[in-house]
Amino acid sequence: MKLSSWNVNSVRLRLPQIERFLSETAPDILCLQEIKCLEDQFPAKAFAEAGYPFQSVCGQKGMHGVATVSRLPLQAADSLNFCPQEEARAQAVKVAGFELFNLYVPAGGDEPDVNSNPKFAHKLEYLDRMKSRFAARSDQNHAPIVLVGDLNIAPGEFDVWSHKQLLRVVSHTPVEVAALKAVQESFGFVDMARICVPEPEPLFTWWSYRSKDWTKNNRGRRLDHIWLSKALALQGDNDDFSFEAHSHCRSWERPSDHAPVTLEFMAPEQ
Repeated sequence: MKLSSWNVNSVRLRLPQIERFLSETAPDILCLQEIKCLEDQFPAKAFAEAGYPFQSVCGQKGMHGVATVSRLPLQAADSLNFCPQEEARAQAVKVAGFELFNLYVPAGGDEPDVNSNPKFAHKLEYLDRMKSRFAARSDQNHAPIVLVGDLNIAPGEFDVWSHKQLLRVVSHTPVEVAALKAVQESFGFVDMARICVPEPEPLFTWWSYRSKDWTKNNRGRRLDHIWLSKALALQGDNDDFSFEAHSHCRSWERPSDHAPVTLEFMAPEQ
């Protein structure tokens, strides 16, 4: 199974780049975040013509939104209530014998203070709802689950260009990292990027638009994630998994500020 995830920052604006990525990489499933359109505005025909006729879209006018397109049939799963403001930031489907969660965690604004910054409080509440929902499940040891998306947190020291300088910057603060770790531990999720690309190798998936030449200073952060539940992560040896952050896509014309990420893994027998 080859699964990709990408915050495209507008699916309609970025459609040529997405089509190029699908042609070059050919994932079985592509999860998109920040599609910035309603369901009826989603370019469904273009994806079907690219070989992805199975589609699930959770849209919102002008902002947010997530979508999953697939070569394989998709089944709707239980609706998600992670977002306290009821924004289009979460989607769950069933495909190829596993549950797939496609998430777009709020960025959290500029100030890492829940009292002065409502956006930061919103982000932490979203994460707390994720933790509570997964902790309430009783199938942690055997449920095949894949969780992907722009989680807007770079958890590790080598997931940012400067651990020391970003400790007080939203996306890498200790309170956010702890909240994300609590979500991960609530269901025993395995962060597959760091299984396949162990620290201390730097690994980034996002570079600010403010940098005139992102390749020159490489001030990136790993905000995009693919996690597997224990039931999937323990199915094989580490050599059975392959992870890639497609950083070259960040240099394409009119790029997203995020690069797509891909994981190859063994899907459960159906």
